[in-house]
Amino acid sequence: MHMADALVSPAVGGIMLAASAGAIAYSTYKCKDDLDEKKIPLMGVMGAVIFAGQMINFTIPGTGSSGHIGGGILLAALLGPYPAFLTLSAVLLIQALFFADGGLLALGANIWNMGFYACLLIYPLVFRPLVKKGITKGRLTLAAVLSVVLALQLGAFSVVVETLASGVTELPFTAFVALMQPIHLAIGLVEGLVTAGILLFVYNMRPELIEASAHNQKLKSDLPLKKVMASLLIFAVVVGGGLSLFASSNPDGLEWAMENVAGTAELESTGDVYDTAESVQSSTAFMPDYSLKSSEDGSAVGTSLSGVIGGGITLLLAAGTGALIYFVKKRKEKTA
Repeated sequence: MHMADALVSPAVGGIMLAASAGAIAYSTYKCKDDLDEKKIPLMGVMGAVIFAGQMINFTIPGTGSSGHIGGGILLAALLGPYPAFLTLSAVLLIQALFFADGGLLALGANIWNMGFYACLLIYPLVFRPLVKKGITKGRLTLAAVLSVVLALQLGAFSVVVETLASGVTELPFTAFVALMQPIHLAIGLVEGLVTAGILLFVYNMRPELIEASAHNQKLKSDLPLKKVMASLLIFAVVVGGGLSLFASSNPDGLEWAMENVAGTAELESTGDVYDTAESVQSSTAFMPDYSLKSSEDGSAVGTSLSGVIGGGITLLLAAGTGALIYFVKKRKEKTA
């Protein structure tokens, strides 16, 4: 559900960039209390997991469409809402800058649509209350599926509202929303089950991770996390470097809805702002569309390298962000 620049006007793009920047600043501020040292490497590993996971488009049977995970609920369940939002923002930034996945002008909208609702709204209001009274396999599965579906429905509706506010006449509100909501309901059900499966796996290994986030508690300093992080890192490498080769070639939910309404998934936009954003993205994206620049139609090598390199960069950025916040917090405590 990565929006391209052509779907937002400069005004709407600017407003959403400001809104997402505000949410990032607020999450950074809240992390001074919510982020502990044990979660810093986990932020990096989970960033790599989500980057890899978003490369896998799964087919939605009978529609000709596909979808991929957003990852917000999964991140929040393991990291807490604020570190999760920062981690997902890092994923989307890396995708836009280095892989031309999602527009730079639309980056604020993508962070808001995929991160804000899942991490900062649905997780604390839906997921956390469902598991706070006691975690069972059934309760965890229900919380994951319901939360993902609700977050994705809000995100999909926001896409429609943002295109409407941007004056994209090729996508009339009624027709666009009538396709966006049901296709993302189907995608949400699949992502919810995937999220539940990963959470159950982690819960069997380290239930403290999910319990700490559910009760807004810090992890114990002596809690061993090497095995679970190694398992998740291996998962990220296998998915990004291998399974990504088998991703569905069908258009994702947003592209599918656009094609059915406007007859194309690639709308054109003109103006200095769009030209500047495209120029910047062209200069920074060293593997556009997750392929080698020398390969016009993509290649297996380019896709695998994109998964591994992108996951690695995301790991460093997410973990580095957490480390910087933690370092500043500790320094302020010493000088206080």
